Amino acid sequence: MLSTLLSPVVLFFALGVLAALLRSPMSVPQSFAKGLAIYLMMAIGLKGGVEMSQTALSGQVFAVFGVATILSFGLPFIAYFALRKTSGLSRIDAAATAGHYGSISIVTFVAAIEALKMAGLPTSGYLVAIAAIMETPAIITALWLALRGRKKDDSNTTQIDRGELGREILLNASVVVLIGGLIIGAIAGKDDFEKLAPFFTAPFQGVLCLFMLDMGLNAGRGLRRGWKSLGLSPILFGIYMPLIGASIAALFSAALSLPAGDMALLMVLTASASYIAVPAAMRLALPESNPSVYLTLSLGITFPFNIAIGIPLYIASASWIVGVMS
Repeated sequence: MLSTLLSPVVLFFALGVLAALLRSPMSVPQSFAKGLAIYLMMAIGLKGGVEMSQTALSGQVFAVFGVATILSFGLPFIAYFALRKTSGLSRIDAAATAGHYGSISIVTFVAAIEALKMAGLPTSGYLVAIAAIMETPAIITALWLALRGRKKDDSNTTQIDRGELGREILLNASVVVLIGGLIIGAIAGKDDFEKLAPFFTAPFQGVLCLFMLDMGLNAGRGLRRGWKSLGLSPILFGIYMPLIGASIAALFSAALSLPAGDMALLMVLTASASYIAVPAAMRLALPESNPSVYLTLSLGITFPFNIAIGIPLYIASASWIVGVMS
């Protein structure tokens, strides 16, 4: 837990928040920050595609892929409804935040794999591809909710142009890069990807640190200017929403008769909240959304909750469910 919370990625985010709260003039140029976001999403998509190209397909694997996609599309609707009913957030901020809770935290996923190894529970390799698949559908749902809400809020707009809305969502830069990278990675495979590894693998953590520094600066400035936008309800949401996602994943996993390790990992994926791909997408697609809301909840509340309490709880729950069913 300490090694994850004290990792450079998290510490650079904290540095950005602290610098902003102390009113440091430090800033990251807007065009450079967008370039970082595109790089991160391209790298995530390519790596996920490579993992998919190495996955042996079976009926159960297809079923898990389908369930993961449905959950990634559907969980943001639950999150959006909960936030709009309890927190008083605007449609844009509620949609941007909801998207984080259908996507995944790869750091939480990696921490869960290590915890499962310590618990002696094996896991299937295709779940890495599942993690990549779950990055994108939640972004599409969040953009649909946000753009629909934006058009409803526009007093000059009486009817939503569904064709225009679809184009804005499906051809958004973040969606194009993620899905395109996934397809290209699947076509290229591991051997061809090795040629790109010096650019997409080795520098990834460094670019991620720069991105998180920029996100920390934005979150800190947002907190300094509008800290009243967060209250008890959003903070509680950052704790109960992971439990809702994990519970739904457990039901689907039990229906598919997944082993305990795979069930626990799927629960972790649905319980985690993205702080890489979705913030990058929101930065590109919804610049008017407030990073101090969605980053504080995903990285400041949900992430440490999952690391400290959630992962052990999900592993224990999966082991108990499988034990009862066997």
